Amino acid sequence: MIRASYKKYILNFKRPSGTSRGVLTEKETWFILLEQNGKKGIGECGILRTLSIDDRPDYEKMLKWACENIHLGKEQLWEALREFPSIQFGIEQAFLSLESKNPFVLFPSEFTSASQSIPINGLVWMGDEAFMKQQIEEKLATGFNCIKLKIGAIDFQQELDLLQFIRNNFDEKTIEIRVDANGAFPPDKALNKLQKLSQFKLHSIEQPIKAGNWDAMAALCQKTPFPIALDEELIGIFSYEEKERLLQSTKPQYIILKPSLIGGFRGSEEWIVLAKKYQIGWWITSALESNIGLNAIAQWTFTLQNPMPQGLGTGALFTNNFDCPLEVISGKLYYNKTQLWNIQTLDK
Repeated sequence: MIRASYKKYILNFKRPSGTSRGVLTEKETWFILLEQNGKKGIGECGILRTLSIDDRPDYEKMLKWACENIHLGKEQLWEALREFPSIQFGIEQAFLSLESKNPFVLFPSEFTSASQSIPINGLVWMGDEAFMKQQIEEKLATGFNCIKLKIGAIDFQQELDLLQFIRNNFDEKTIEIRVDANGAFPPDKALNKLQKLSQFKLHSIEQPIKAGNWDAMAALCQKTPFPIALDEELIGIFSYEEKERLLQSTKPQYIILKPSLIGGFRGSEEWIVLAKKYQIGWWITSALESNIGLNAIAQWTFTLQNPMPQGLGTGALFTNNFDCPLEVISGKLYYNKTQLWNIQTLDK
């Protein structure tokens, strides 16, 4: 018999991290813990308050229900928890962890054997111009050749100046730039802003306008001078049919998959099948999970063999993350087998 329990954990940011939705100082997360015949499994339910569709008053009640009904198994629970994508993801991880020889090696591969790495983008957080410029310089100095800038929170001209600063020093063949507007642009001004941004030879822009404006997004995707990637737009789209309708309606150039927000591995794989059907590019991004969730996402991402830089880091943003084998060297994510896991703080 499998025994299941859950636990809340608060991750503390080393410094406040800015997005267009505000400044974050801490990040709440939840863990599902399984035990059977002396073996243990762990999965992270990485809820993002204000963004996750399952940010609801009955969230903990559903976690409790999932643990009480763990006997239903992974598949049946996934179906029952369709409106709680972060819990779906935690359940998937926990079962994989329980079934694995090593509870932290969910997808054995050349990545977990430390013979191959995953290219990733370096994330530059919103802040004042000096802080953003400092981050850009640090990312470039540490060997990243793809960086992602959060935009939409400071003066637009200052953001253009930051992009000009990068391009004055590095052309698009040397440094790939992605920007993420987090829905900050008004629909009637978005195309004009995209035209101004296009002079910097950007790879793509994530979610230029707020999610839910399918007609406006479709028009933007059709007229845009450089690729648009849908991100928040995918949140809350549960059925396969609705996913297909979104992609048919908007015809984006890319979609970005955050397993914690869209139903874990299975939910993400449904999007990937449809993206391939409609010749839409995609990549995977973590969503401020602890190293436990990030580890699961990174291992799964490697198995997909997508050569583009992925949106994965080491969780180095937090003061109280868990020691783990993930490390970033020269813009790539590696699995360092000599670094052991330490999740003792979870027991406090």
